[in-house]
Amino acid sequence: MRRHILYIVYCILFITIVGCQPKAELPSQFAESNTEAEIYPDYKDVVVPPNIAPLNFICRDSVATAYVAQLKGKSQQLLAAAAEDGVIRMDSTEWRNLLTTSKGGEISVDIYGKRPDGWVHFKPYKFSVAEEPIDAFISYRLIEPGYELYRQLGIYQRNLTTFDEKPIYENNREYNDGENHCINCHNYRMGSTESMLFHVRANHGGTIIVQDGKAHKVQLKDSTIITSGVYPSWHPTENLVAFSTNKTGQAFHVYYPEKLEVMDEKSDLLLYDVTKNEVSHIFRTADDMETFPCWSPDGRTLYYCTAKRNYLLDMSLPDSLVTQQLLMKFDSVRYNLMSIPFDPKTRSFGQPQMEVDAVSEGQSISVPRVSPDGRYILYTLGDYGQFHIWHKSSDLWVKDLQTGECYPLTEANSPDVDSFHSWSSNSRWFAFSSRRMDENYTRLFIAYFDKDGKAHKPFVIPQEDPEWNILLLKSYNVPELSRDAVSISMQDLHHCIYETEGENAVYKPNPTAIVNLDGTTGASPKKPVDGTSGASPKKP
Repeated sequence: MRRHILYIVYCILFITIVGCQPKAELPSQFAESNTEAEIYPDYKDVVVPPNIAPLNFICRDSVATAYVAQLKGKSQQLLAAAAEDGVIRMDSTEWRNLLTTSKGGEISVDIYGKRPDGWVHFKPYKFSVAEEPIDAFISYRLIEPGYELYRQLGIYQRNLTTFDEKPIYENNREYNDGENHCINCHNYRMGSTESMLFHVRANHGGTIIVQDGKAHKVQLKDSTIITSGVYPSWHPTENLVAFSTNKTGQAFHVYYPEKLEVMDEKSDLLLYDVTKNEVSHIFRTADDMETFPCWSPDGRTLYYCTAKRNYLLDMSLPDSLVTQQLLMKFDSVRYNLMSIPFDPKTRSFGQPQMEVDAVSEGQSISVPRVSPDGRYILYTLGDYGQFHIWHKSSDLWVKDLQTGECYPLTEANSPDVDSFHSWSSNSRWFAFSSRRMDENYTRLFIAYFDKDGKAHKPFVIPQEDPEWNILLLKSYNVPELSRDAVSISMQDLHHCIYETEGENAVYKPNPTAIVNLDGTTGASPKKPVDGTSGASPKKP
């Protein structure tokens, strides 16, 4: 009830504020300024999709009491005004017409501020409108940056063409030990929500799989599996999912500049047959830690990250002491990018090969994602570890799978965290999370990726109230773009999670799995099929 009352109060205040917006008229007299207006968020010189929601922003000037913004495209223009708070909100219909008629061109923005001595015209700035649209929907988890309890977690879906947001699933809003559970790792098949999944941890745990508008819970457990399924990737053509299985722990730093470390003590890769409810190993190794599986768009290659344990740890010690060793050497664990061929007809795997040798350069790779056109693989590169969402050294890199070249997406990167990412289905856009705005909370950014493989200056996803990205005390986590909206109701998901135990998957050994339980060196990675030596990234 309290939540509903607060929502009603907010709506009344919002209507009042919008209703009191000043009339949008250009001043007849004004003085020219040699400086640009300070705006938040920074939408200057960005490239935007032609179907994005209005880029509402705040003008910041210490003495101005009113503002007018004029946006001019090829054949359309838009006027919007703000009072002393400087909040510029644009009419959605006029905005849509402006973008539609400006595809492939630029839009100039002129801002006027009313100061005590009269109106001033700031230097104009521009942004570009691409020809290609972005997938209309993005899903994310909202979570406190440093968390100890699983309450008030949710997975939400935002329509990027509007400001509509709806919960896909929320757990308990108040702490209840009997109902306490985590939700994570939501994932879709090839940008469509027709096949989706996410995990529930702790109470009511299991993997929730949604197909044909119906949800069911499965338990990916076996004595040979480390834990259960973790990081997922749907196969593009077969009803299969590749999972990592990880023994993961958190460590909270006291003196170290980074706040939090998430580490794997063990990890393997699994293959799950959704139709048959069968699970098998892809890798089951004592020395190698494999994680972050990702299928190529043709489904014939599985990319993943791997790190060695034996040179860091004395595996003859008890598990508790192995864990302590790992914690002491957290900044020495580094991952390479690998791939392994797959035959969808026979469900068989070949021999692994090196894709990017980051370890030799003192770097570490996580979260590989192949562009839907199959040309590039986007990944996060940092100084160490595999949970780069807390590492300030993390940047976005790509490997050109045609040429073998690896390079940073300099225009998209920042001095702070740039991490988890997702491609739009036309390979021209990607969304990612970054802490660049305040160093504490991850916000979602969108960047244009042109046909030449160059990323352009990113922009934070627009909000109806542009101050929302300052006021929201939660982080956006695991952005996933999709062409369509999730159709299953939260009530159906709630019933599946709370009212069903989940069907146990049947373990079926895979004869082509790479199994190495004695700690000796397993299969040696081959050189890439393009003849390169496995490109080594070098930080600029």
